[in-house]
Amino acid sequence: MTRSALFLLLPILAGCHVRTQDPSKSDGNVMIDANGSGQVSFNFPFAKGSVKLPESMIHEGKMVINGVPMIPGGKMSGFHLDTANQESVVTMNFTAPQSPDEVRAYFTGEFKKQGVEVASAGNAITGKSKDGSPFTITVGPATNGSQGKIEVQDKD
Repeated sequence: MTRSALFLLLPILAGCHVRTQDPSKSDGNVMIDANGSGQVSFNFPFAKGSVKLPESMIHEGKMVINGVPMIPGGKMSGFHLDTANQESVVTMNFTAPQSPDEVRAYFTGEFKKQGVEVASAGNAITGKSKDGSPFTITVGPATNGSQGKIEVQDKD
């Protein structure tokens, strides 16, 4: 299985701009950033670079938090992962055809079905995943429905 994954990565890496880095001079932090057009940049202790992926890889990405999937019709529009100082923060941007109130109601109801306590205040939902990681979902209006941001923090 590991060998198969490596072979799948080779065509992707062949099309990307990569510079090697000396891991001994690295702070050990990791950063990955992807936008809705498929542009992905990364900074690992051993390499730094960027790659252009098909937009569909971002928009059709599957997001599930504690058994709660993206709202039906919702699409990811980007994500950012940053790890530093024993803490990881994942931010996922999304759009949805529903109104902000409908999106917040969906996530609130689905998390409660999974036994996850959530609170709603203003345009945000806050809670803690089953492993204790805090999360925030912020939703606002957009031209055709709503747009939002999901942020999950995890301490190592």
